[in-house]
Amino acid sequence: MSVDETGSVPSPGLSPNLARLAATVARLRDEVDHAHAVADGRALIELAKGVLMERLGCGPGDAARQLATLAERSGVTRLEFAADVVGDAAKDRLSEVAAEFVARTDESGEDTSVTVRLRTAESGVLAADDTQRAAEAILEHALRPLGATAVAVWLAGPDGSLTLVGAAGFSTEEAVRWRYVPPGVSTPAQAALAERDSVWFPALSSSGLPSIGQHALAVGTRIAIPTGTGGRIIGVAEICWPNQVNLEAGRMQRQLEALAELCAHTLENVEGGAAASTAHLATGVLGELVDFVDGLPDPALLLSPCHDDDDRFGDFRIHHANPRFVDPGGRPPARLIGARLLEMYPLAAEEGGLLDKIHRVHATGEPFRDQNTTITTSVDQVPLPVLADVSISRLAGTVLLGLRLQDDAAKLTTLLQHAQRLGRIGGFEENPVTGAVLWNSELFALYGLPSTASPLPLARLADYAHPDDSPSIGRFLRTLLHHRRSASTAFRLQRSDGVSRYIRVVAEPVVDSRGDLLGIRGAYQDVSAQHWAEVALSATRDRLAATEQQAIERNRLTLQLQHAIMPPARDPLDVAGIRTAVRYRPAEKENLVGGDWYDAVALPSGEILLCVGDIAGHGIDAATGMVNLRNALRGLAATGAGPAQLLTWLNLVAYNLTNHVTATAVAALYNPTTRILRWARAGHLPPILRHRGQTTTLPLIQGTLLGAVPEVTYQEEQLHLDNGDVLLLYTDGLIERRDRPVQDSITHLVGLVDEHDGDLDKQLDALLTYSTADTDDDTCVVAIEVTAKS
Repeated sequence: MSVDETGSVPSPGLSPNLARLAATVARLRDEVDHAHAVADGRALIELAKGVLMERLGCGPGDAARQLATLAERSGVTRLEFAADVVGDAAKDRLSEVAAEFVARTDESGEDTSVTVRLRTAESGVLAADDTQRAAEAILEHALRPLGATAVAVWLAGPDGSLTLVGAAGFSTEEAVRWRYVPPGVSTPAQAALAERDSVWFPALSSSGLPSIGQHALAVGTRIAIPTGTGGRIIGVAEICWPNQVNLEAGRMQRQLEALAELCAHTLENVEGGAAASTAHLATGVLGELVDFVDGLPDPALLLSPCHDDDDRFGDFRIHHANPRFVDPGGRPPARLIGARLLEMYPLAAEEGGLLDKIHRVHATGEPFRDQNTTITTSVDQVPLPVLADVSISRLAGTVLLGLRLQDDAAKLTTLLQHAQRLGRIGGFEENPVTGAVLWNSELFALYGLPSTASPLPLARLADYAHPDDSPSIGRFLRTLLHHRRSASTAFRLQRSDGVSRYIRVVAEPVVDSRGDLLGIRGAYQDVSAQHWAEVALSATRDRLAATEQQAIERNRLTLQLQHAIMPPARDPLDVAGIRTAVRYRPAEKENLVGGDWYDAVALPSGEILLCVGDIAGHGIDAATGMVNLRNALRGLAATGAGPAQLLTWLNLVAYNLTNHVTATAVAALYNPTTRILRWARAGHLPPILRHRGQTTTLPLIQGTLLGAVPEVTYQEEQLHLDNGDVLLLYTDGLIERRDRPVQDSITHLVGLVDEHDGDLDKQLDALLTYSTADTDDDTCVVAIEVTAKS
């Protein structure tokens, strides 16, 4: 590969002549850049010579020789030494930044020409008469060595808008396209204004924010830096790198901020020459501001920025208080003037407090207003929060703070406004003589009208109401206007936007001593929510009444069905060798009617079927389930099968042929000839047997409740009964209590059977009488007593 005489590598594909021409253009560009650098360096050297002439009292020649001698002794170039001399003479922020970066680069062994670059950039900016030339000087002398390729300088408007007043490194078309950014548009510069601090964007495309050069530099890094002086933010400098670079904010931050501050004085020229700080305001200007504040009808303070010994801005001084200002702590205005804001109101420094709001207004120029700001002052070292109407605005370099404390009348007015808003109440006044009508803002909202619309007189009330409400509105107006009495009515408001609201209007006449009508005042209230709540409540009551009636009818039907199949008492079986007795006590409450059943019937085989059962649940479903199982068991018993087999089949019926019925049951077959009793249980309470004067329960043999699972095997037992033995089958309504275990209740029942001997019917009546059950459930009892054969 060949290299031409300029040291450049010709681009492939170019003819030799074109390659030579390109090399010549590159060489001439380098010479021009070098000439610019030499010129800038010469300007800096001449500035240093001027400083030495003033300090040493010598001529130009002696100053030049002193500069060369001192630079040689210091071991630096004349340009670097000139930058140090200018920096020492200026003692400004740029000098501070330059000294810091020189110290850092000396330690790291990096390029030590940062001071020269900063001073050279400063010389170019100070020589520039507009922001565009300042941006070009900063980019050329200071930013390109840092790898940046573009810079944009924005002027911030009081409304939050941005105007591009300087751009370097971007195309002309791109600068024209971004010459103005309206308020409210999110951009990197807007983000820096909002944060009032530098904001880094590692890649613009990932942030989603649009800005100048967004397509060409989408993957590049950029920083937006607010710029201004004296605490005021005048604009934003936006610096761009073409690629994603790892820039250490701590290392670069102050240098870039110093470069951004170089644009501040040109931005002030664009802004109209406004002073950067009230410390430099002319006395006449401050006097005019004082006269202006004194002429305001509201209480106000005039604040001027003040700086500490290091010339750092942080607080405001109370320059003036107009005669209407009332201190929240009760101090006279004369005591406030000249003091710092934080001295008088130290609690204003809390996060997001009054001082932060004042700083933001002073920095951005964007006014602030809040009618309900809490101001905390200190009275006798006790914090005292008060509610105030606060307004803050910037006047030149000062801040105007309006501070109206809310007195009791103002608080009552505010409370009334909130009450009207919460109650959706709109007030009005009407003069029938002049026809003037006055509405408050809430009434416009109720009618769906803009605040600029003309209020409607009462005479046109029917025009905006449902036609069916015209008679009631007519009575309302006659009572109010003709009879001169207070009146109220409700109507359906038909708004122009199609919304219908239920409104109640209340009004009273204002009359003089002769009874003449002078005015009408009243209020409208939106009662739509109350109306619809009443409608819904009425409908709910109707539904509840219908449901209650249906429940009563349903319970009555259930009870009738149960009584038809299960009468409370029935005639005993006429079978030789036994006496039978049955009792059925229905639930005391109709809604608790359940599915208890019993049966005692003689089968064709000569055996006696004895059974009791209890369907889970109450109501019509339980009653119909009881009918199904009772009738099914009767039919199955005619087959001659034993009790265990009967319950197995009955389980299949409950599981497959009913509506998910579950039940407990005891089934027994008694043979009067052999006196053998066979029995089985399906989850039911065990029968009670009194045998030869001793009462016990039969054993709890195996058996799952009916309808729970499809296939169940039941255990069957048998026993021999003697003369005088009594067998008792019952449901849980006879013994169940909420406060006692079931086993204790069974033990109590065994005792009752033991205590009451004699006639079988009297025994069952005694059991029902002395039962301690408290669940109001159905109760079924079946008893047999073995007697001598006739």
